Amino acid sequence: MKLETLIAECTAYDFKLMLEERKPKSWLKSVSAFANGLGGSLFFGIDNDGVIKGLDDVQGVCETISKKIRDYMDPLPDVEMIPQRINDLDILQLKVYDGHYTPYYYIGDGQHIAFIRIGDESVPASPEQMVRLVLKGSNRTFDSLNTDYKSEESSFTILANTFKTRTNQEWNKKYLLSFGLLGSNGCLTNAGALFTDDCLLSQSRLYCTRWDGQEKDDAINDAEFSGNILLLLREAMNFVKSNTKRGWEKLPNGRKNKPEYAERAILETMVNHLIHRDYTVMGGEVHLDIYDNRITVTSPGGMYNGALIQDLDIADVSSERRNPILANVMAQLDYMEKRGSGLLRIRKETKALDGYRDELQPVFKSTPTQFQTTIFASSEISHVGDNVGDMSETKLTERQQKILNLIQTSPTITGRQMSETLSVSQRTIERDLAAMQNIGVLRHEGKDNAGFWIIQY
Repeated sequence: MKLETLIAECTAYDFKLMLEERKPKSWLKSVSAFANGLGGSLFFGIDNDGVIKGLDDVQGVCETISKKIRDYMDPLPDVEMIPQRINDLDILQLKVYDGHYTPYYYIGDGQHIAFIRIGDESVPASPEQMVRLVLKGSNRTFDSLNTDYKSEESSFTILANTFKTRTNQEWNKKYLLSFGLLGSNGCLTNAGALFTDDCLLSQSRLYCTRWDGQEKDDAINDAEFSGNILLLLREAMNFVKSNTKRGWEKLPNGRKNKPEYAERAILETMVNHLIHRDYTVMGGEVHLDIYDNRITVTSPGGMYNGALIQDLDIADVSSERRNPILANVMAQLDYMEKRGSGLLRIRKETKALDGYRDELQPVFKSTPTQFQTTIFASSEISHVGDNVGDMSETKLTERQQKILNLIQTSPTITGRQMSETLSVSQRTIERDLAAMQNIGVLRHEGKDNAGFWIIQY
């Protein structure tokens, strides 16, 4: 690292005018934060403005740092001390490497605190961040953890039908174990819970909103979904289709469809956000917001390695995965790239749309707590009909709407269960289901007694 390139304190380094021996927490918190994150350096002998002031006794500072780290850090982080001389002034770089045994605690003054880096500050880790640090230190991921849910008490109809549709292979229960959905104790992993028909994880939610205009003001349409991760993906795609324009261009022998957005780019975006989101955030959910000129998808959890995506070249982004089991299953279903970054696919598919310009390139942005993808609408949509693809004008009876609400909650619900819940005859339910299928609001996949419902509005 060239010191002349250091302009100010940031995520990767701190300046310290001197070593505060009596206040070790003032600088050891940064050692903890760097070890718990991407690593970083403390420069002793440089003031907060980046002006080199020098140290009187570099050797003594090195010895004191070593002693304080041994006394006040647990476990011991991997560090390197690099003395340097600039313009006859001595400074010391304390280089802290990212650790493999997180969390790294400061244990002085009767305290036991793990710190993380937020911008140019080292702050105590929140309970959710502590969970992530513990998982990282134990070389485990959230989706691999065992639950208390027994596999024999859960059904996987949606997963089995999706697997057959997308791979042309029959689903086999042995895949639960080989895919990592079933733990060695016979209970589901968190990944397995996310793929059950009646998903058992309450944080698996999706909020969809079509806004009137280019800002969050009045909502034209909105929907909330929860449950099976494949169901959330399907509902997201249906919501986009129902709330965006699909035009066409007249050709001599027919017409060419000209959608407002590339469907594969939207699919890849939703897959990325549903797979790579941070499921340790219990109150979090994925948000799909549609505006007049763009679609924005936001999910809990920044980049898994702590970097900021806007500071990186996406062509060089590594495929580190917060939830590798989820990623593997979705790759088996051919929903995501098996190699490389899905961000490149999003950019490629968007660029192929008619009317694409450089300023319409997708934008990826992250913070330590969330990731956001923005895809802009094509500038060339011709011959758009009124309410093309929009089922929002379809009139449903109150009972039919209640049926849809039941299906949203449990896609595998049977007609008999609906009739019992709504206190009407099963024949009445069957008539309503048939009517909604005829107008394209609803469709059924799989066998009558083992299939599931798909809402298409």
